Amino acid sequence: MSVPRSSVPPQLPYVVCAVLVLLLAGCGTGGFAGTGGSGARTKAAGAPEVPGPPGSGAPSPAQPSSESSSAGPAAVPPGPSPAPPREIPGLGPRTRAEIPAGTRQAFVVTGDSPDSSLATAVLYTRDGPAADWRAAAAPWPAHNALNGWTAEHWEGDLRTPVGVFTLTSAGGRLDPPATVFPYDLNPDFKVEGEGFQGEPLEGSFDYVIAIDYNRLPGTSPLDHTRPLGTERGGGIWIHVDHGGPTQGCVSITYDRMRELLGLLDPAKDPVVVMGDVASLSG
Repeated sequence: MSVPRSSVPPQLPYVVCAVLVLLLAGCGTGGFAGTGGSGARTKAAGAPEVPGPPGSGAPSPAQPSSESSSAGPAAVPPGPSPAPPREIPGLGPRTRAEIPAGTRQAFVVTGDSPDSSLATAVLYTRDGPAADWRAAAAPWPAHNALNGWTAEHWEGDLRTPVGVFTLTSAGGRLDPPATVFPYDLNPDFKVEGEGFQGEPLEGSFDYVIAIDYNRLPGTSPLDHTRPLGTERGGGIWIHVDHGGPTQGCVSITYDRMRELLGLLDPAKDPVVVMGDVASLSG
């Protein structure tokens, strides 16, 4: 049932009081900071006053100011630099620098001392110039020349030359194992007599790998060309060990020779790195 308007007396004092209460409540929030959809000015509780561009009003939490947005995302600190590739143990910077950049196989022969004929050999490989070097097999015992090592080899000094030399050809008296390495099967790879300790030399050249010291790379190990002259020696090979010192070569056991021939790959530009501990660490 509707009430006649004349029967409800106006109560203006109460309306005015209500408006005053609402205005006082708005001031208690700390002021106004924006315009809502209804036209009322609003402010996030506890947010400080942030002046914006002229005529834009202060930014709301969902609408950052043009000053803050122009700064872009916060800078991300750089991460740690990548670790350098793992080098071959025991080789110093000068020796490492002699290894060609494209080489991915290095047969490292390390003598016990400058005057020792005992050594240790390890084949190292890597996947590329910037990749880590890793051992392809466990260390193998080896022999070198009777009088040890030298940085300047001469014919008859009974020392093995120190340095980094390419490996480009092999050969022997016996059929080779499965290998992709150039191999000269030839009955001229024969030797007789005794070594320095009275051990028989027969069979020492059943398998050989030519070390490219004072020779033409890529030719048979039997080639006698000596670019530096015959007085600088030659015929320096990796061959089958006969149980004692050599005249200038490096020797490893029969089984290890077969294994090495199976692992060497001319596409990986293999080298031999050889010398005594002190020389190689330089």
